Amino acid sequence: MDIIMNPICAQYNNSSLPCSDKRPVGVRLGLYMFLTCSITITIIGNLGLIISIAHFKQLHSPTNFLILSLAVADMSLGLFIMPYSMLRTVENCWYFGSLFCKIHYGCDLMLSVVSIFHLCTIAIDRFYAVCDPLHYHTKITVAIIKKTIFFCWSAPVAFSFGVVATNMHASGVEGYEILVKCFSLCPITFNKLWSFVVFFTCFFAPGSVMAGIYIKIFLVSQRHVKLLQKISGNMSDVSSAISKKEDRKAAKKLGILMCVFLACWLPLFLTFLIDQFSNFSTPGTVFEVLNWFSYINSTCNPILYGFLYPWFRKAMKHFISGQICFNDSSTIDLFRQG
Repeated sequence: MDIIMNPICAQYNNSSLPCSDKRPVGVRLGLYMFLTCSITITIIGNLGLIISIAHFKQLHSPTNFLILSLAVADMSLGLFIMPYSMLRTVENCWYFGSLFCKIHYGCDLMLSVVSIFHLCTIAIDRFYAVCDPLHYHTKITVAIIKKTIFFCWSAPVAFSFGVVATNMHASGVEGYEILVKCFSLCPITFNKLWSFVVFFTCFFAPGSVMAGIYIKIFLVSQRHVKLLQKISGNMSDVSSAISKKEDRKAAKKLGILMCVFLACWLPLFLTFLIDQFSNFSTPGTVFEVLNWFSYINSTCNPILYGFLYPWFRKAMKHFISGQICFNDSSTIDLFRQG
């Protein structure tokens, strides 16, 4: 064990041995059940989205390729990050050594930022689709989407592993190395500089772009409805009611997207920012809870960006019923009514 092999740890007595602060069995069991359900939903939901888009040719569009890439990131988070985080959260201990702590930390940060960047680019895609529909297909091509997806993955990879591998994120944080090497912990920590960098680069900038775009889309949608009503003049009450209903649905959907994003990510990033002013005294349990709030965003994404649409629900019915195994099932018309 590190506490025995590392001379720095020799000064700590047996009461400071790793993983000595265990939660009650009942609490741990309840947490395991809840977090396992969250992980399972995240994996299955995103896997369903991946299979649907990959299999059905009708869903092979630039927007859906972005959603597919987002689902890959979120499913990877559920498969490779959340199980280890669950053990760390429930057991209040890190069993996998300091090297894997760095790898886990780097992958966690990387996949989280990849997910946020994809949410931002999907908002930009929707902006062109709604606000400039005549030029959408010339501006948003498959080639452009491929370059966008490459950026959404490569930039977070370089950023995350560059920060974690060099230990820049914890440089100057007193006691961080002791917690990792002597107490078998893998704490979520950013120093003063990187708290600001991570907040503005990974949350504030993309979040502001998303908020601005969704507000613009909402305003443009309202303007379109009013313009259509003015042009038609004699629009029937039924048509007017349909337009208003669609307008309310669009506003509700955009509001849900932003509310879920802010609810999942804002508390964690704000805590990173505030923690430095309290001399890094925020309890580790608070970070663990808020970190799981951010994971929940990857659980919600397949619902918000996929299964709210009827054709995705229809695709999942074909998948669950086994109809995708039939010949030519990939050419099924998912947009047909009924």
